[in-house]
Amino acid sequence: MSTPLSPKVVVFLHSGDYDRVHQGLSIAAAATASGRRAEVYLFWWALERFLRGDLDEPDFPGRADITDRFESRGMPTLRALLEHLTESGLCTLAGCTGSLGALGGEPETAKSGIELWLGWSAILQRTAGVTDRFYL
Repeated sequence: MSTPLSPKVVVFLHSGDYDRVHQGLSIAAAATASGRRAEVYLFWWALERFLRGDLDEPDFPGRADITDRFESRGMPTLRALLEHLTESGLCTLAGCTGSLGALGGEPETAKSGIELWLGWSAILQRTAGVTDRFYL
């Protein structure tokens, strides 16, 4: 007997490493492609990457071979994945207010495409009961 799919997938992105952010956005893209809602929560270094707008050039420090392969195979950039998620209408991109404060920013001035700014209490309420959670 198959288990019914939960209504949404949640991705918690803490690391700003390109590979981890790419994996998280890819998970969300796979969810939305199958008609499921996805929520991506950005913390610390992942949030910082979005705030800097550093979404276009793959960067794999010390691994030029991976960067070259990534580009030669036409793999989507972070920005391309984010555009797909936005266009799907099924994904919410949220930033953590605590992480933003630690990074020295304010929600009113953070220009990054982030739709929601939430603290942990609200994040825990929104994600309660979700079984498909990914931490990167």
